[in-house]
Amino acid sequence: MRYASTTITLSIDMYLSNLSSRKMRNQLKRHFQTKVSHITILDWVRKYSLKVQNFVEKLGYNLGSEFFADETFIRRQTQDDRFWACVDYQTRFITGIHYSIDGNIEEAKKFIQKAVSKGKPKFIQTDSAQFYPKAFKKLFYTNRLYRGKLKVEHKIQNVHKTHIHNYKIETVFMKIKDRVNDFRGLKALWSAPIIMFGLTIQHNFIEEHTTTRKQPCSLAGQNLDLGENRWLGLIKLASQKI
Repeated sequence: MRYASTTITLSIDMYLSNLSSRKMRNQLKRHFQTKVSHITILDWVRKYSLKVQNFVEKLGYNLGSEFFADETFIRRQTQDDRFWACVDYQTRFITGIHYSIDGNIEEAKKFIQKAVSKGKPKFIQTDSAQFYPKAFKKLFYTNRLYRGKLKVEHKIQNVHKTHIHNYKIETVFMKIKDRVNDFRGLKALWSAPIIMFGLTIQHNFIEEHTTTRKQPCSLAGQNLDLGENRWLGLIKLASQKI
């Protein structure tokens, strides 16, 4: 790369934290006399988010037994797509994400598969959307009762009846949606899932959780020696494994 590694990782970190690509471009020019286009910054975010995502997906994790899953609308150009995410409450680790245009049984099934790919919880809690029970039955059709209980239980939180929100996942959504709103929604459909990969990595591996004061990855058994520049550490590890 023609730019210093710290310039690249600073741009990625700040973009996924709170700065638009144009604002980051301006900061580099004002403070470091480095001229780079905002498109190049976006290219860095996409390139290294994918690289790191391929690496972290192959790691092993020690997750808890209570998963909380949901989907939310994410603005892309003039329409609302669906972003699905599942969180292990014990570690605050996002166990799986999915990006889709529609919400239906097949998309819900793909999402749940990703959500449990890193661990098998005692239960997964979702809202009362109709596609969840059907997708759950299709995916866990081999479930057997053990001492009167399913190996993976599906808990449904019907907010209209209980007036209790699935707040354990909604706090994650608020954080991610605030970031998407910062750059006024997503743009191209091919690029949107990659940006969401980056935001998930930022949550799991880069930033300390406000409650636990630790990165979720360390609570999930991956206390990686990444140094202060955690994006650079992740990229180096990902490069060694390729």
